[in-house]
Amino acid sequence: MCLVTGATGYIGGRLVPELLKAGHRVRCLARTPSKLRDQPWAGDVETVRGDATDEASVGEAMRGVEVAYYLVHALGTGSTFEETDRRAARIFAQQAHAAGVKRIVYLGGLTPSAVPERELSPHLRSRAEVGRIFVNGPVPATVLRAAVIIGSGSASFEMLRYLTERLPVMVTPSWVHTRIQPIGVRDVLRYLVGSATMPEDVNRTFDVGGPDVLTYRDMMLGYGRVAGLRKRLILPVPVLTPTLSSHWVGLVTPVPASIARPLTESLRHEVICREHDITRYVPDGPGRPLPYAEAVRLALRKVRDAEVATRWSSAALPGAPSDPLPTDPDWAGGSLYEDERELEVPASRESLWRVIEGIGGDNGWYSFPLAWAVRGWLDRFVGGVGLRRGRRDAERLRVGDSLDFWRVEEIEPGRLLRLRAEMRLPGLAWLEMYAEQDGGGRVRYRQRALFHPRGLFGHAYWWSVSPFHAVVFGGMARNITQAAAKGMAARPGDPPAPGAGGPREPRYEQSTRG
Repeated sequence: MCLVTGATGYIGGRLVPELLKAGHRVRCLARTPSKLRDQPWAGDVETVRGDATDEASVGEAMRGVEVAYYLVHALGTGSTFEETDRRAARIFAQQAHAAGVKRIVYLGGLTPSAVPERELSPHLRSRAEVGRIFVNGPVPATVLRAAVIIGSGSASFEMLRYLTERLPVMVTPSWVHTRIQPIGVRDVLRYLVGSATMPEDVNRTFDVGGPDVLTYRDMMLGYGRVAGLRKRLILPVPVLTPTLSSHWVGLVTPVPASIARPLTESLRHEVICREHDITRYVPDGPGRPLPYAEAVRLALRKVRDAEVATRWSSAALPGAPSDPLPTDPDWAGGSLYEDERELEVPASRESLWRVIEGIGGDNGWYSFPLAWAVRGWLDRFVGGVGLRRGRRDAERLRVGDSLDFWRVEEIEPGRLLRLRAEMRLPGLAWLEMYAEQDGGGRVRYRQRALFHPRGLFGHAYWWSVSPFHAVVFGGMARNITQAAAKGMAARPGDPPAPGAGGPREPRYEQSTRG
């Protein structure tokens, strides 16, 4: 039995099916198990609720486990994230020992050889400390250390892709000349799976990387060649600090500054493998590890074929709201504002559902594009994710998917899509979209926007934006029904579909409960 923590994340979500394919039984530890409900492998694994910082839940999850994968970290949870990482790693090691686990496997970051640890970025320093805790702990550990991981949907790849595709001429930080040894995600997964069967006397770190050592400039130019782009002009300047670099990356790419900063800080120092001893236990086959250009080619193919299994945004962003929509009518959370709209749809329920499930990303939000764009830019300005995360899949959604600045909290295929806002707000917000059919066969679209304010500013925020709801939410309802009537994902601004039902007057509610 293998225990996988971080199964809702980028690597964990890809590791689980690889372990199953290799014949392992898998148990997933997740704070919110419902996020794994719609994974194609969900029925083949055991899922338990728990948190890496909770001794009891970790201990319970370890029962009967032989190999435990530690793929979580507390980066971005505040100034004390290093202490949180330290405490979680110690709990994991102690509980693994108490349960008789035979091996811990951890994926950390590759650190530069000639730089004292105290001079590393907090991100790399914490990764190194966690690896050291496991190697010095009571359970044999395999600590894999990787630099930049190239794979469809990874934060590093998305950052590279958007920088190269959007900027034919780039003024870049000096770290574009730093040498790096990237590795394809397929090789990372192969090494992780192979680590489960290492001999019991193996207890050490392994540097893992691809066959190419490149500067970040080389990586951007190489990406451009694979993608068929014209040669990019790259002009490095010394004045962009890691903080400025992260905001620059956040401006150009979908990766927000909070995630871009540790990535760019890690690029300040040369990160090259000092050994390749992993092959003693996980042999490389022909053509492995993948050359950089081939890893990029495979990643691009997955993106273009809409076959991205997980993305960097698969895991909830640190600090993002995570409270589920309150369903208890006596919920004591105070005020809950609602904007509800309903329209009759001259189309089938299936056609309406296709439009609902296809919302966001390239299809947009079916109302006042400028208003949505401005709201996205404002969110980026205050450190949020903005609108540019897009979708993992152009047609299908599953619980836990990120969707621009929303996250899918619930989906009932053919009936309900509930989104929870992850934008920066003075409160909690949800958007619900329903495809309904009454006893007479009439199809109706129902839409609810809900907001739970936090403090006086939260109340002021709701009342300040409510005058625009007729344009934003009213327009959304009308355009969604028109798109359903046309049988396609119509763009906002298309002429109304013939026979579209008129909108019901919006209902604004403020309910004080409890």
